[in-house]
Amino acid sequence: MHEFPGATPVGAGLALSAAVILSLGLNLPTGGPNPPVYDPTTVRDTATFMGAEACATCHPSQYLAWSGSTHGSAGGPPTPETVIAPFDGQPIRFADAIVIPAVNDSGHYAFTVETADFQAVFAVDAVIGGGHMVGGGTQAFLSTYPDGTTRFLPFDYSEANGEWFCTTAGRADRGWVPISETARLTDCSDWPPLRAVGDAFRIDNCQQCHGSQIQLRFDSGARRYETTVTDYRINCESCHGPGSRHVELARTGSITDSIDIGIRAFGTETKDASLEVCFQCHAAKGLMRPGYLPADSFSTHYSLKLYLLGEQPFLPDGRVGSFAYQQNHLYSDCYLNGSMTCVDCHDPHGPAYRDINGRPFEDRFSNGQCLGCHPSKADDVRAHTNHGPESAGSRCVACHMPYLQHPAVGTQIRYSRSDHTIPIPRPGFDEALGVTSACQSCHAELGAELLEERTREWYGAIKPHKDIVRGLLASDTVTDRTTAAALLLQPETQHPIAQVMALERFVTRYLEPDLASDDPEVVRALLSLAATADIDIQAIAIAALHLAYARQDSVRVLLDSVQRSGPPELRERWAGALVLIAAAYRGRDDLAGALATQRKALEIIPQSTGALLSLAQTSLEAGQFNQAADYFDRTLRSRDSSALGRWIVDPNLGLLLVNMGTALELSGDEDRAAEAYWEAIDSDPREALAYYRLGNYHVRRELYEDAVTLFRQSLALNPNQAPAFASLAQAYAGMGDMEQALAAVENALRLEPNNAGALELRQQLQRERR
Repeated sequence: MHEFPGATPVGAGLALSAAVILSLGLNLPTGGPNPPVYDPTTVRDTATFMGAEACATCHPSQYLAWSGSTHGSAGGPPTPETVIAPFDGQPIRFADAIVIPAVNDSGHYAFTVETADFQAVFAVDAVIGGGHMVGGGTQAFLSTYPDGTTRFLPFDYSEANGEWFCTTAGRADRGWVPISETARLTDCSDWPPLRAVGDAFRIDNCQQCHGSQIQLRFDSGARRYETTVTDYRINCESCHGPGSRHVELARTGSITDSIDIGIRAFGTETKDASLEVCFQCHAAKGLMRPGYLPADSFSTHYSLKLYLLGEQPFLPDGRVGSFAYQQNHLYSDCYLNGSMTCVDCHDPHGPAYRDINGRPFEDRFSNGQCLGCHPSKADDVRAHTNHGPESAGSRCVACHMPYLQHPAVGTQIRYSRSDHTIPIPRPGFDEALGVTSACQSCHAELGAELLEERTREWYGAIKPHKDIVRGLLASDTVTDRTTAAALLLQPETQHPIAQVMALERFVTRYLEPDLASDDPEVVRALLSLAATADIDIQAIAIAALHLAYARQDSVRVLLDSVQRSGPPELRERWAGALVLIAAAYRGRDDLAGALATQRKALEIIPQSTGALLSLAQTSLEAGQFNQAADYFDRTLRSRDSSALGRWIVDPNLGLLLVNMGTALELSGDEDRAAEAYWEAIDSDPREALAYYRLGNYHVRRELYEDAVTLFRQSLALNPNQAPAFASLAQAYAGMGDMEQALAAVENALRLEPNNAGALELRQQLQRERR
């Protein structure tokens, strides 16, 4: 016997589904494999972090510079000094909602949201950003949720545009759009508020970048999250690591007695180690192990390249193709053929710019940054630039680091960032890629053809791209595997991130599980790549060999060796690569290929909850319901401790049980399914999908009043579910309440105007009412 939980206060605990849920009648969105779970053994004691003010006494000049930087003012509590958006009580009007940003008499900032079926007040507990960025600065707002998460609200403000906006990625897919009476709140990706700070796996998140020492843990006993944040500014310890020991050594006067100063210093870091400090946040990265804090092993917790198997934010030459960060510096010649790091141009403590020798510049566009390495270009500026020495066209960064709008953002909200690939202007090539060339950014009236002609007149033949980049470009029209391998598998390349992109293309386009062909040239190239120094390249190459050529003796020897004695991080990436390759197969509806690839991941880590969960989801999608239920059950019982195998168990237990119940339901075992749904609610009372599925179970048994209670509970937790509104309409109709039924189905169509099931249901209800 189960009691219905008490009603949840309006506006509390909103959550969206994020996994494969095949609903009966009306389908909910389908998602990919879930990532790893928090493991408390990996988390450093945050008491070792002191906060920025602990550094001020001994390092006043650095502290003062930091205080005036974008890091030093990156976020914090909402105050008249930090908030740039107008919280003046004037309504922000959507087509389907009214939002009022205001400050009450106590000085608290909040958004009041009113829709046809929802009213709530969202307190603003912190702001992120302050409109600082030259290419378009924005400000976002955080609210603390009853489940312990701190989430981004779907109302952002653009300083450059002077207007409110929201992002529509994954919904309307129109990029960032200004809020207006023609825009819908339900088209905003963050409605209901979903994206959290900290590494979370049940919900979307921004990892640990929008603050300092952010930790998001799930307490399975309390059945809620715990969010801890040192500061919403980016403090000193975000780079240097925990400072308590360093402070103690300084206070006791013993800091000069040893070369160990109790904290990470950067004067002798290698190029990649230096970049890694900034790439903690200024890069798109894949999570390998949760719980990262500064000074932990970055490569143990994150991969800078493995995620490219599932995402392609870059164009073949490294320019941003969708949305990315400054990680594309790894494509630049200044990195590949030189020693350039972020701090060769950026003062690490303040907002100033400098050259490779640390000499500061007043102007962020000063040529001195580049002339520190390329002094000959200053001998005759006009000869190099073909522009007047004092003109904008003679500024190095105007041609080699132009500000470009990120395509995924769209064009309505200004958000351009300096191109860190530091490319050579190629007007014709850029036009073909859909990139606004540096030349055209100043000479918009001239076509790409004329600009290309002028460029060649001035400079002659343009420096060719790296071989691996040319291979990526040339492979677009290639169908033969051996030819593609010659273009895309280049073990001698000195361009690791482009090689990962090329591997991704080769594996997902030209390989399949257990190929009959021996392909000796392909195998030789993959074996060579498996022996390179880059761990991500190694892992993907090994995964490719395992996927397609495991029956060959030379491949089997390698696989057995890595499985037996390879470093754990390599084995984890190998298994992770196979799971991501399987997701690519699923994306093109090759479910058989996905299942075969996921089973191979289990060969590496037999109890991998990651591979088991992927298998469960794919089996469910393939209609193999009994197998799916078995894999979900094995996932729930799996507790392996490998990094990529550390998939969500406790934080995601509710959703796993819902998915298991779905598989049981579709296999015909509805009573066991209902037990799984109730167990999901026992595990996580905020699991909206469990209430929804149980509501459908009660409708089928004509227990309409109980079904209405369940659907309303689900919608209180997540008011953005068109299927739940449609099912609620069916429950009301079963009770004979046609007015309530029609109101519910209208809410479903408000959320999804073209939902065929809801349209048919409305017609049926209208006929029955007549």
